[in-house]
Amino acid sequence: MIEDELAAIAEQGLYRHRRLVDSPCGPRMMVDGRSVLAFASNDYLGFANDQRLIEATVDAVRRWGVGAGASHYLGGHFRPHDDLEHRLAQFLGLDAASLFSTGYMANLAAVTVMVGRGDAVFADRLNHASLIDAVRLSGADSHRYRHGDVAGLEHLLVKAKASTRLIVTDGVFSMDGDIAPLADLLAVAERHDAWLLVDDAHAFGVLGPKGRGTAALFGLSSPRLLVVGTLGKAAGVAGAFVAGSELASRWLRQKARTSIFTTASPPMLACALIESLRLIEDADDRRQHLTDLIRRFRQAATPLCANRGWRLSPSETAIQPLIVGDNKESVALSDALLARGIWAPAIRPPTVPAGQARLRISLSAAHSVDDVDQLIEALLAIRT
Repeated sequence: MIEDELAAIAEQGLYRHRRLVDSPCGPRMMVDGRSVLAFASNDYLGFANDQRLIEATVDAVRRWGVGAGASHYLGGHFRPHDDLEHRLAQFLGLDAASLFSTGYMANLAAVTVMVGRGDAVFADRLNHASLIDAVRLSGADSHRYRHGDVAGLEHLLVKAKASTRLIVTDGVFSMDGDIAPLADLLAVAERHDAWLLVDDAHAFGVLGPKGRGTAALFGLSSPRLLVVGTLGKAAGVAGAFVAGSELASRWLRQKARTSIFTTASPPMLACALIESLRLIEDADDRRQHLTDLIRRFRQAATPLCANRGWRLSPSETAIQPLIVGDNKESVALSDALLARGIWAPAIRPPTVPAGQARLRISLSAAHSVDDVDQLIEALLAIRT
């Protein structure tokens, strides 16, 4: 049975492979034994191998060791954890923030704490898998609205009878790179007495003033707003947080099973992240360079896609999906790039809808103009 299903996955061009990496995260990496130009990571500001973060981590290891030993509630909530939570809240302009070991755990906590049986949750159809799973786990009455369809969402809210309502959306959608219409979503939430949860994993550190994310990009502030962010993408380290009002944060800390019943992350990581926040605030030059690279790539890739029958997603963020359509053709294109020393992974269903297989090209401030030009030249040379 399992063997047959695995064979069927392979036949459909959906089999997943893990590439073996023998170097730090960066624009140039050792992958499967060879040096490649990488467009595969979410290290948007190029901090994952930054010497300042390395030094902060080494100093923290000497001071705090390598493990937390227990959950935050049992004996593992260290001073650096607490300092980081306060620093995150201050950075975001929100009342409080709570740490989690991963973004997946943060989303599971935020959704399941805010709604349960008898409540209602309203989710964008293209939300990240962790939000989809969180909605299922919550037991709340689930409603999915078409991607970015605020009017459709409001129609669902009008019909819903539940007293507690939660709208969940990515801030930047991880496979398409587009930005949620947060100002309109928050207005709808306020009209219908609902919470708005934004998974800002791919915006934190990159978008908005000083990299404060999509809510800051739109100038939004509300006690109904909850922000989830990951700390292993633009922040360059690991972990996640949920931030919001004092009331919501107190409730979360009492009920979040993915925090209460797991060992806290090492305090050394919190020390590194405090330094990362300082770097993020001072990274306007990196964010501008990244913006310039995005524009350069799109200007060159748009006519190329039109010529090849591919499609470039309407994204102005570091996530630049080149939509090929067919699963096997997408894999072939990715493999052809790798043969030329460029790593751009193929993404296929169920991660994206059927017929929308793609290359997920991820740009970083650590890339150079020459790196982007090399990618375009390789795409021009390939015939699949």
